[in-house]
Amino acid sequence: MKWQNHIVIAGAITATIDPVLAPGAMLGATAPDWLEWLITPVRKVRHRTVTHYLVLWIAAVLFFFLVWDFHHLGQAFSLGGLFHLLTDAMTISGIPVGWWSDRKFYLFGGRLKTGSAEEYMIAGVVLMICALIVWHRPDNRFTPFFFDWGGYYEQGLIDGREWKENRFRWL
Repeated sequence: MKWQNHIVIAGAITATIDPVLAPGAMLGATAPDWLEWLITPVRKVRHRTVTHYLVLWIAAVLFFFLVWDFHHLGQAFSLGGLFHLLTDAMTISGIPVGWWSDRKFYLFGGRLKTGSAEEYMIAGVVLMICALIVWHRPDNRFTPFFFDWGGYYEQGLIDGREWKENRFRWL
């Protein structure tokens, strides 16, 4: 998959969990690819090998969720990396399970071609579903990217003129 689709999918899914985690997940969504660039001067690394082991990213997610984390940064970063692998698993190339196996892991049969229209459609659908979930969240949690102008007016935070000017603005 292309980087922009990795970023969109990871950011959207983690925003449904907590919008504050989205930037860290978006950085982690590109990590398996740029980590290859960091390792290559030390040791030659082919694409979708060492940095794309599914087991290592699952272990990182479990470590940061169960053992230790600093302000949820590790959780967000490792979730972004895991979402990167899961979206790569939908492609024809698949992803390696671990260093001990030569088998590849595929989602949905691994039928997507990188850069195809289907890839962008999947990213768009995931983004729309996650935006609806965040927008219509019943508990009114922190949503920094969506404004509730009607709610602000009812609470007395803004006046009628400001509500009329902004009532149709969603972002």
